[in-house]
Amino acid sequence: MLFETDKQTLDDLNIFGKPGSDSIYTLFNNTHTRGGAGILEQMFLYPLAGAAAINARSETIRFFAAGNMPFPLSSALFDSIELYLENDDERTRLSPEKETMAGKLQQLIATDHQYKLISNGIAAIAEVLQQLRSFINSISPAVTATAFAPVVQEMNELLADAGLEPLLQLKVKSKLSYAQTARFDDLLRFNKASVLRRLLFHLYHLDVYIAVAGIARKHDFVFPEATGNDQASLYLEEVYHPQVANAVPNTLHMTPGNNVVFLTGANMAGKSTFMKSLGIALYLAHMGFPVPARKMTFSVRNGIFTTINLADDLSMGNSHFYAEVLRLKKVAQEMVLSKNLFIIFDELFRGTNVKDAYEATIAITEAFATRRNCMFVVSTHIVEAGEVLKERCKGILFNYMPTTMRNNVPVYTYRLAPGITADRHGMVIINNEGILDIINNG
Repeated sequence: MLFETDKQTLDDLNIFGKPGSDSIYTLFNNTHTRGGAGILEQMFLYPLAGAAAINARSETIRFFAAGNMPFPLSSALFDSIELYLENDDERTRLSPEKETMAGKLQQLIATDHQYKLISNGIAAIAEVLQQLRSFINSISPAVTATAFAPVVQEMNELLADAGLEPLLQLKVKSKLSYAQTARFDDLLRFNKASVLRRLLFHLYHLDVYIAVAGIARKHDFVFPEATGNDQASLYLEEVYHPQVANAVPNTLHMTPGNNVVFLTGANMAGKSTFMKSLGIALYLAHMGFPVPARKMTFSVRNGIFTTINLADDLSMGNSHFYAEVLRLKKVAQEMVLSKNLFIIFDELFRGTNVKDAYEATIAITEAFATRRNCMFVVSTHIVEAGEVLKERCKGILFNYMPTTMRNNVPVYTYRLAPGITADRHGMVIINNEGILDIINNG
């Protein structure tokens, strides 16, 4: 089963962000090759949905992080190789019979530019193959017991192809004759292209692993451990938002017996940032990537759906409340398909009146608590609903973001605390800004 999410969630968590803006993707995009950047984007678009695959990728990245290894190949060479291999037109094949009339005609037809692309491509392939062999030899003793060992074994087998041996022995930067170039061109472009493509596939993944490992070391991110999806559980110690300066970390533990977090707190107390932190950590963890936390173990989910920055759908004539209802309906439909999901709702039913919001918050949260295969985080300002849910449900964790007053000014700790809070400081903030004085006194 594939890991599922949607555009609303990607936007809420700023996974890709707007063009030109910082995002979670740009935080990790430190690859050296265009092929690596493409692989990284695919990993972000399609997180993993199996514990074995997640842990294997995580173990591989951890291996390179521990070794503090730079990308071992000259990245500029890959553009030459790609340009060379993408031209598989038989009419551009160089004739090895240089001294024949046909060979001389071939030389005249082949432009200097085309011949240069071919010779540069061959030289780049030879250099990459030799650099790769040297790199594999350097890590072979240490990589044997890791998840990356099968990849190293396959790359060794590809390098052992008898046809590539002359390239491995070729003196780098040496100038090839026309006849040598023609022979190598026939071998590489028209006989061993699939072998080279497979090697490039592994090298681009290697680029991603080393780039992500570097980010993990730079930011001191932790490598999560994935468990099976039969039990809905999450342990996050000191998780924080990677894009918030001096972010305050928080710890959360969810189990099948406590699969709903009911979150309260005043405006600006940090509820939304905390929920985004959770979503980002879960998303990255399902990619097998390191996360901004001290420790993390989690049961694998089939998908993540968030509703944090939900907009009105004016083009369809939908109010904010109806947009909320439709969003809730979509998530409910996903749940009933026997999927193990992680779901976040920020300010449930903010688009309707207090009475309807109160009743709906109780009904929906109570229903969430019965879906023990899923995990939910629901925030609200309607603390009265929390008091009712305390009496009715045993599977809900009640947490809040505290606020203290200092000289009539709200001070936020951003630290999660157990319980429900009735903190409401909207009028305090309005009065502190002197808005009523401006209106009344001009």
